[in-house]
Amino acid sequence: RSSDLICTHWIPDKMGDNEEEEDVPLKGKQTLAAKQKKQLEKLMAHPEKLVTIEGSKQWNPSEPPEFVRFYMGSSAGAGSEVFHVYRHLRRKEMLRQDWIQEHAKDEELQKEFEERRNANLAVAESKTAKKRAKRQRKKQKQHKQAKTDDEGHEAHKSETSSDSDDNSKEGHFVIGGK
Repeated sequence: RSSDLICTHWIPDKMGDNEEEEDVPLKGKQTLAAKQKKQLEKLMAHPEKLVTIEGSKQWNPSEPPEFVRFYMGSSAGAGSEVFHVYRHLRRKEMLRQDWIQEHAKDEELQKEFEERRNANLAVAESKTAKKRAKRQRKKQKQHKQAKTDDEGHEAHKSETSSDSDDNSKEGHFVIGGK
C-alpha cells in the first residue's frame, strides 16, 4: 500500500487489523539519530506521563584512601611501573584538594554575600521604619489640627449665629430705607 511507504511506523488500518508491531532492536551499530528516535518514540508513547529531567550533577571528589599501597612514588627505590600509580594517586589527591579549596572559597563568598544582604536589609528596614514613624506623626498632627479646627469652627458658628440673631432684632441701616 502507498501509505506504508510514506509512514515510518505502523498505523493500524480502519478495517480492523489489530496486529501490534513488535519492537525489534536494530542489528549492528545504532546511529545517534536512531537512538534519539527510539527515545523520542518511547517518550511520546505516553504523553500524559510526567518526565523527570535530572539537572547537572556537580562533581564531588571521592574520599582519600585510608591505606595507600604505593607510597614510594618517584623516590629512588621505586620501579618504573610504580611511578604511574603514584602519579595517578597524586593527581586524584591534587584534584580533591583543589575542589576542597574552591568549595571553601564559594562558601566564604556566599557567607559574605548573606552578611552584606542582611546588613542592607537592616538599613533599609530602619529607614522604612523611620519614614513610617514620620508619616504617622504627620497624620496624627493633621488629625489633631482638623479636630481643633472643627471645634473652633463650631464655636465661631455659634458666635456668628448669636450675632445674626442680635442684628435681626435691631434694624438694619439701608440707604433709602427705614
